[in-house]
Amino acid sequence: MNEKAPPEDSLTPGLYIVATPIGNLGDITLRAVDVLRRCDGIACEDTRVTGKLLKHLGISRPMWRYDDHSEHRDRSRLVDSMRRRAVALVSDAGTPMISDPGYRLVNDCRAEGIPVTVVPGACAAIAGLALSGLPNDRFLFGGFLPSKDKARREALEELAGVDATLIFYDTAPRLGKSLAAIAETLPDREVAVARELTKLHEELRRGLPAGLIAYFEANPPKGEIVLLVGPPPESGAREEDADAMLIDALRTMKVSQAAAQVAKATGMDRKTLYARAMELRSA
Repeated sequence: MNEKAPPEDSLTPGLYIVATPIGNLGDITLRAVDVLRRCDGIACEDTRVTGKLLKHLGISRPMWRYDDHSEHRDRSRLVDSMRRRAVALVSDAGTPMISDPGYRLVNDCRAEGIPVTVVPGACAAIAGLALSGLPNDRFLFGGFLPSKDKARREALEELAGVDATLIFYDTAPRLGKSLAAIAETLPDREVAVARELTKLHEELRRGLPAGLIAYFEANPPKGEIVLLVGPPPESGAREEDADAMLIDALRTMKVSQAAAQVAKATGMDRKTLYARAMELRSA
């Protein structure tokens, strides 16, 4: 005797990775709404955060708290349930597993032959890259920089030779230290700070690290941040851009300091740059 066919409105059992808005709730996709409405339950990072989204969408579904610190037996039970239930995985904001929980759950599903489907949508890293205007043909996502000063500098030094735009997530309290580390290790790179993406106070600031440090010291940031570092300049561009780099550095530094920074960034003669900085300052 054939098994009873599932209702037309039900989803095929398995795991559905669902991206949610990073700020503006209007960014939820039609497909994401459909999956959240039709799934059997939702595994989420924080039931309170996901509950607010579901309330906004007029959806009521069972929710289970899940993150990468969940016990193995809890994950095993969740995976086993997907043999007969459709479970949506969401994070607090954006695409799950982009510096958010989920990869262990996906690995276990694949190991057990559980179907996995992705429902793409908002991602802060991609939104920040698009807004920044920095080169986007090649980019590297580095997640969060280490919290310790030495480890942060070492991480940046390790990535210094990567010919691509670097993308990091950051928090408002740590932004100053991150910019200081970039100013020390990558002083010639253009940097963009994108914060409160898709929200009312969305802001994008772009410039050399020293100038951004001065700006955010005078205007303490709030909210979640995407920090982007442009790729290494070509050797010819270093000489062509020396004046622009000096002008930017002179906004916050003495002539000798500006010359030293640009010399380190470009490999040009420090005395020559000092003389040029004096000319620019008196122009």
